[in-house]
Amino acid sequence: MEVEIKLRLPDAAAHRRLSSYLSPHLRRTHAQRNLFFDAAARTLAAATAALRVRLYGTDDLAPSRAVLALKRRPSIDAGVSRVEEVEEPLDPALALPCAADPARLGAVDSPIVRLAAAEYGVGGIAAPFVCLGGFRNTRNVYELEDEGLVLELDETRFEFGTSYELECETPDPDRVKEVLEKLLTVAGVPYQYSRSNKFACFMAGKLLP
Repeated sequence: MEVEIKLRLPDAAAHRRLSSYLSPHLRRTHAQRNLFFDAAARTLAAATAALRVRLYGTDDLAPSRAVLALKRRPSIDAGVSRVEEVEEPLDPALALPCAADPARLGAVDSPIVRLAAAEYGVGGIAAPFVCLGGFRNTRNVYELEDEGLVLELDETRFEFGTSYELECETPDPDRVKEVLEKLLTVAGVPYQYSRSNKFACFMAGKLLP
């Protein structure tokens, strides 16, 4: 179970302000391309599951790495997100052909692909994978050493708009939410509790709160 605090920022100005405030703690920046796969009947989505291939790097033809993930049964309440997640590294040399020909993903030797087939019946000949599309994300990763926290500040670009979000994975959501709320207040950055995840926005075709 992945547990995260998710706080939504209202606009690019708030994102810039928080980026500037956190800049002494910046450790790395990731360029991410996220692609989602399902059967044509949207079997996974109907079961509140999402199969994602995440490609890292600015060159779409030569990603530095790729990660395959299956997320299931998400819930989010007052900015605390919980979702069952399994993920594994994927050879970029395999990921790229799957992006171009989604049915090939079903032939990848992967525990996650086998799980999707066994539990949902997708990925095989009867229900081959299709690519639903995706979105791009720029993620700044910060480390607050005094608090023992790693923060992720996302700028997510959909075809229909851009969203901004601060995330932190933690086994102690109550404490961490309090820390982040105080940080944003001191930085003078407005925020609200996220009520939906990025995949839900993507599937809805619009920015959700």
